[in-house]
Amino acid sequence: MACARHMERIRWPEGFKCPACSHCGEPWRLLSRPRVLECSRCGRQTSLTAGTVMQGSRQPLHVWFWAAYLVTTQTPGMSALQFQRQLGLGRYETAFQMLHKLRAAMVRPERDGIGGEWPVELDETWVGGATQGEGRGCHHKTLVVGAVEVRPRAKAPGPDPNMPTGQAKTKHKGGHGRGFIAGRLRLEVAPGRSRKELESFVISAVSPGSAVRTDGWTGYDNLTKLGYRHDPLAIQGDQAKTEAHLPMIHIVFGNLDAWLLGSHHGVSPKHLQAYLNEFVFRFNRRFWPMVAFDSVLEIAARVEAPTYRDLYDGVSKNPVSANHRKPVATG
Repeated sequence: MACARHMERIRWPEGFKCPACSHCGEPWRLLSRPRVLECSRCGRQTSLTAGTVMQGSRQPLHVWFWAAYLVTTQTPGMSALQFQRQLGLGRYETAFQMLHKLRAAMVRPERDGIGGEWPVELDETWVGGATQGEGRGCHHKTLVVGAVEVRPRAKAPGPDPNMPTGQAKTKHKGGHGRGFIAGRLRLEVAPGRSRKELESFVISAVSPGSAVRTDGWTGYDNLTKLGYRHDPLAIQGDQAKTEAHLPMIHIVFGNLDAWLLGSHHGVSPKHLQAYLNEFVFRFNRRFWPMVAFDSVLEIAARVEAPTYRDLYDGVSKNPVSANHRKPVATG
């Protein structure tokens, strides 16, 4: 019942509103069906999990809460096999599905662009293992493009807006001894390095008018015309130039590789975007790991679950809001 009450507060923070008759008032609660609320006026029954990533699940609500807690508070993350063991699930497929549904709840609908008053570093990396025996230069790696804010240490990200109260002020660390740190992050699987493909990512991830630092790749040549303050530098493999011009995004890429190999022992290309979403979620809340639990539940209550085909075909879609509350502006 405690989990049901908490889920009710997340879905209707201002009190229950019947989706059928719009009546606002205390609903009837069914002891035999804790996930269901009944309107005291029209009698319409509403499931707490309808329209959320938990819709249609046979797992009890408290198992979903434990799952959300484990996936958001375990620093190195969890594989599906570890997830299955921790929750005592009988089937690996159940753990796999729950994990990927929770990953769908790690991207807020209509999230805003990063940057603004802070400069943004942009670059690409290849993710995956090398291929042997297929000829020189042949590989099955996946291209990932990333963008990360660069903030002065004194202007580190503030409290997570998804948490209404109770956040302790964090002691900001990081930056590898520098006077600045990485702010918010965006990562996306890219089909290629063409101008069209890279510009599409920049437009969706970075706020218009932001200062953007890139290497000298021609795919970024048009950013100034798109309204960005573009600062390119031809690096050409020079490590010193990379450290000076694009230090934060390369630290991010290094951490991403270590996480994918260490926690998950590699990831299938068709599921890579889901893992990138989890990495970004963790990274953007790394100063407040304990509030991520509430964050993922709040988003989970607003987005629809991926279909069975989406999960197993690796289809990655932008989450669809389950209701029309305005999303918070950062994170």
